[in-house]
Parts: sequence; C-alpha cells; structure tokens
Amino acid sequence: MSIKGLKSRTTVIAAAVAVVAAFMLYAFWPRPMAVDIGEATRAPMLVTIDEEAKTRVRDAYVVSAPVSGRLLRVDVEPGDEVVESETVIARMTPTNPAVLDVRTEEQARAAVEAAEAALTLAKAEMRRAAADADLAEAELGRTRKLRETDTVSEAALDRAKRAARAADAALDTARAAVSMREADLDNARAMLMTPFEAEQKAAGTNPHPQTSIPLRAPISGRILRVMQESETVLPAGAPILEIGDPLGDLEIVAELLSTDAVKVSPGDRVIIEKWGGEPPLEGRVEKIEPWGFTKYSALGVEEQRVNAVIQFDGPEDARERLGHGFRVEVRIAIWEDDNALTIPSSAVFRSGEDWAVFAVDRDRAQMRAIEAGRNNGIVTQVISGLSEGDEIILYPGNRVSDGARVKQRALE
Repeated sequence: MSIKGLKSRTTVIAAAVAVVAAFMLYAFWPRPMAVDIGEATRAPMLVTIDEEAKTRVRDAYVVSAPVSGRLLRVDVEPGDEVVESETVIARMTPTNPAVLDVRTEEQARAAVEAAEAALTLAKAEMRRAAADADLAEAELGRTRKLRETDTVSEAALDRAKRAARAADAALDTARAAVSMREADLDNARAMLMTPFEAEQKAAGTNPHPQTSIPLRAPISGRILRVMQESETVLPAGAPILEIGDPLGDLEIVAELLSTDAVKVSPGDRVIIEKWGGEPPLEGRVEKIEPWGFTKYSALGVEEQRVNAVIQFDGPEDARERLGHGFRVEVRIAIWEDDNALTIPSSAVFRSGEDWAVFAVDRDRAQMRAIEAGRNNGIVTQVISGLSEGDEIILYPGNRVSDGARVKQRALE
C-alpha cells in the first residue's frame, strides 16, 4: 500500500471517530429540564374558613292549641302571608262535656232537689225578715210621734231605732241567702245539661251561635309549615303550625370545627356561595355560640362542632328566594391583604425547618429559603426571601436539584 493511500485511510478513520465522539457528546450532554415556571406577584389575598351551612328564621313562632278541644281543618298552607292579630290561621271548638252515667245522673238530680228545697227555705226566711222589718219600721214611727209629746222616754226611741236597724240587717241577710241558694241551684242544674243545652244557653238569643275559637297570627310573616292540617282533637299546648318572616328575619347557622371557630370573630366578613343564585351574597358573623357539641362526619369521625350565627348584609330583594332550612356554603374571611406578595402554594416545600422554593436564575434552579406567611391552599404569602417578579418553579419534583438547568415547559 502506498503512503498516499495510508494517509487517506487514516483521515477517514479520524473523521469517523470525530463524528462518533461528537454524537456521543451530544447524546449525553445534560439538557435543560422542562418545568412549569411562575412568578411572585402582588395581589389581593384572602384566607377563609369554608363550611356548609343552612338558613333559619331567627324568631319562628309555633302556634299551639290554647285549650283542649277539636281543631277544625286548617285552610292555610305553607308560604301564605299572614298579618299580626288579623289573619285567622285556625279554629277550635271546646271539647264537649262527658255524658253522665246513671248513678251520677241520679246524684245530680238529688242535688237539684236539695238546692230547690234550700231555695224555698231561704225565700221563706226572707219573707219573715221582710215582715219583721216592716213591723220594726212601724214601731219606730209610732215611738217618734209619742216622743214628740213626751209620752215615751228617749231610751224607748233609741230601742225602737235599734230594732228597725236590726230588722233591716236581717232582711239583707235573708236576701243574700236567697241569692246563694239560687246559685247553688243553677250549679246543680248545670250538671244535668246536655252539650246542646249548654251551647244554646251560651248562645242566648243567637240562633246560630259561633262556638269555635279563632286562632290569629301572633306576628306578620309567612306560614313556614303546618304540623296538623286535618280536623282532630288536640290537648292544650299541642303544636298546630309555625310562622316566621323568612325575608326580614333570616339568618345562617354554620357548624364549624372547634379548631376553626376559635379563629373566627364577630364582625368577620362572610361570602355566601352556592345558594342557588348569582352573584354571591354578603354577610357578617354575628356571634360564635359558647356551647360545643359532638357530631360524626360522613366517614364516622367524631368531631367537635360549634355554631356560628351569620347575618345577611345587603338588600333583602337579593335573597328573597331563600327560605327556612335552605343549604348554602359560606366562606368566613379570617385574614385579608389587598397587596400581598404571593406565590402559588404548589411551589413551596420544606427544607429542614424552613420553607423553601426553587427560584429560576439564568435558566438554572436555585433553592432559596423563604419566610412564608398565610396560606389559603391556593397561594402563599411571602414575607421575605423573594421579590416581586422573581421566577419560581411551580411543581418541583425529585428530579429538580439546586443548580440544575431548567426551561419553561412547552404548552401543548
């Protein structure tokens, strides 16, 4: 082989080795990692406690039976408007007296006869007292005339006056006895009255007596529910229906975890969402009740809950479709900042005892410790460690390390 051919072959081999080496260098050279990159921005930030809740009428009035009796069929329906002291919402009739058995009836008849005899005796006593009073008055008149002529003494006149006054007092006593015996007779006769006779006597001259008792609305508002609609006999105090004002007297009750309730204060702003309309409604926390209670979650976990009472803000027309017992979702604002430096919460991770992020500096990941503030699950407040506009890696995984080359992931 000639020297020229040998050189040509060496040149080709060298070129091939160079190409392979360049290919291998390109293949194994570290490439920038594709990541999602965001930045620190200043924006309003809100930290809330979110919970399901329900509406209720603050002062709901339960109308009950005032006496034992028969409730007539209730004509009003839930949703009907009522006016205080005007609208008749129900009617009742008193319970009829029990029918007397034979022995009780005979005893009642004997009591009537005894009362009649006592009345006859009292009237006879009254007539005798009246006669004695007339005689005493006549004796007093005669004694006065005799005294004018000095026929009788002054003492005799005084005795005549005393006798007349005593006779008048005896007559008054007899008349009172007659009245008492008449009352006893009426009471004894009442035991023998049938329900129809008692009704007719109470009606007097009215041929069509109104024996039902009207029940009127205690407040102005709407009928919330009717517990007893059909005609029936009820004892005194039995509930009939419930009345309230779902427009002007509506509030919200949220059952908060006790650990969340201690973070809420009266006056905190509330955003009311998913109530069935748009836009969200506004409210304010009125109070946190001091009594906690145990409740089990859907997974059977025992929880301590506390009622938070929320009042609506804004015009009543915006919530006119809400009623008693409606479901809503509330977001109670426990912290707000109109100009907070924030980053997405997905960018923050733990590094020892500190919070840290991967900042992007000249296309390289740089781990940087930060002082984190509030976190609402979406964004995190940054107190120190970053500046507005700094780029950060949003979802740092195990492959991202300090100093690694990164680039923005291409959007598909």
